Amino acid sequence: MHGQQRTRLAVLAALLVLALVPARGQQPSVLTPAGTLPALESYLEALRQQSGIPAMSAAVVRDGVIIWEKGYGFQDVGARVRATPDTPYLVGDMSETLAAVLLLQCVEQRRLGLDEPFSRYAMEGVDGSATLRQILSHTPPEPTAVPFAYNPDRYVQLTAAMEWCAPQPYRKSIAHRLLNRLAMKDSVPGTDLQDPEFVLPEGLFEPEEIADYRRVLARLAVPYKVDGKGRAERNDLPGVPINATGGLVSTVRDLAKFDAALDSFDLLAPETLAVAWNPAADRGGVSSPRGLGWFVQSYKGERLVWHFGYVQNAYSSLILKVPVRGVTFILLANGDGLSGPFQLQSGDVTRSLFASLFLRLAI
Repeated sequence: MHGQQRTRLAVLAALLVLALVPARGQQPSVLTPAGTLPALESYLEALRQQSGIPAMSAAVVRDGVIIWEKGYGFQDVGARVRATPDTPYLVGDMSETLAAVLLLQCVEQRRLGLDEPFSRYAMEGVDGSATLRQILSHTPPEPTAVPFAYNPDRYVQLTAAMEWCAPQPYRKSIAHRLLNRLAMKDSVPGTDLQDPEFVLPEGLFEPEEIADYRRVLARLAVPYKVDGKGRAERNDLPGVPINATGGLVSTVRDLAKFDAALDSFDLLAPETLAVAWNPAADRGGVSSPRGLGWFVQSYKGERLVWHFGYVQNAYSSLILKVPVRGVTFILLANGDGLSGPFQLQSGDVTRSLFASLFLRLAI
């Protein structure tokens, strides 16, 4: 069976699982006072198996506190090492959300303007005609028939923009301003730090910091490619440096800390988040499914703020916020099944069976 056929059959099987989930109005809320979430726990496992994902870690955060977390499957199938909420994964494109926080902090500090062309700042490696708002929102510089086009290759230019705002390597800004500040102790700025022959700029990190990063990377969930027969085949990747659009290693517990800091306005002011978490528009006034660094859409009259990660044949991730309810759903996996089949780059999180499951139970 070809890979695409297997994916279609897996999605169909998962849809059958989802069809069995009662609508929110037919059952108690998934967010019980005790935080046990038994329905979510069992349905997630069924979806994981049908999607061929070897390991998955999940958490639900409410009002800044993890109310439920669980590891599913094996982070290392050969060694039979089970996944836990502390299992580290490469999160892929979800790294964009952290880059957005750093750059919006620069806006708050008046180091950058959202609507000033980058040519004003004489930055190297950045499209001078573009603005920060346009790249954060994946909107084109000129009015077009399509007001939005997800383009991680364009977004990666923001690495240089951050290095202009804070004159130090981007890796250092991520580590100092976010990972260390929020005690995200199981997060690493780039898998290339595992290579003992990789040479960092002198003084970038203390030796003990590098040793800690390497201890985390030694526990990194093994990446897998699911073959045409549904078998998980190990797919080791070369070291990946961190930049504005990828390279972050993290856990659901650490991402919950990042989420809580956003919701408590420890990282950005309320008015900044209000702009970031509302749909942007191109110069013609046409709205897009992106805010600033996040996807934004409406579901049953409620705003959803979300992002995904996709590393082909290796990793995938999803973070889904329902701000009015103070609830966030976080998923990380060591296969690409959380994102690959669902075309999330189009800007509709309800394409994801995992997101649809959570929304069906929670809203």
